[in-house]
Amino acid sequence: MISRRTFIACLSFGLATPALAEEHPSVAFMNIVGRDMLHAHRQGTVSAFMRVIQRYADVPGISNYLLGEFSMPKASQQTYERGVANFISRYFAEQSRKYPIAKFEMGEATVGENKDILVGSKVYLMSGQTYNVTWHLSWIDGKYKVIDAKVLGFSLTYWERSDFNQFLKKNNGDVNVLIAALNRQN
Repeated sequence: MISRRTFIACLSFGLATPALAEEHPSVAFMNIVGRDMLHAHRQGTVSAFMRVIQRYADVPGISNYLLGEFSMPKASQQTYERGVANFISRYFAEQSRKYPIAKFEMGEATVGENKDILVGSKVYLMSGQTYNVTWHLSWIDGKYKVIDAKVLGFSLTYWERSDFNQFLKKNNGDVNVLIAALNRQN
């Protein structure tokens, strides 16, 4: 069983599943994402990961999903979304030092529920360990966006949704406390 930290660290890359030809545009897209994530991983900075997250992830969709039963006032939405991107980027930067990645390989693409695309990949750590990650993509505004990643069948967004909801419940649903926590710089 891998630790939660290893699980999250491996989300920087991706599981092979059969179906669509490797030439499928989603695989080409994920090769670009993987290359940029590996570059950010080697830099190990929040800002490097932030550029990749903001460019390739559906930050608005992920941010809304993470709220679960809670809602964000429209006036706070942009600051909250920036905080979610910061939170993800900060965590990846912290983990990049603990789990050095040597390389990744993209696998094949399959059509998932709601015609979303699942792209598999394999991550090779410098330690010799390997992990499979399945990327969940959606076609949004004329391009692919990453909406989730799964390692060993566990969904990052589902996992974090639980954390966000527990945090909000502990803080009486105060979304401003969540926003402040997500946007902290250290």
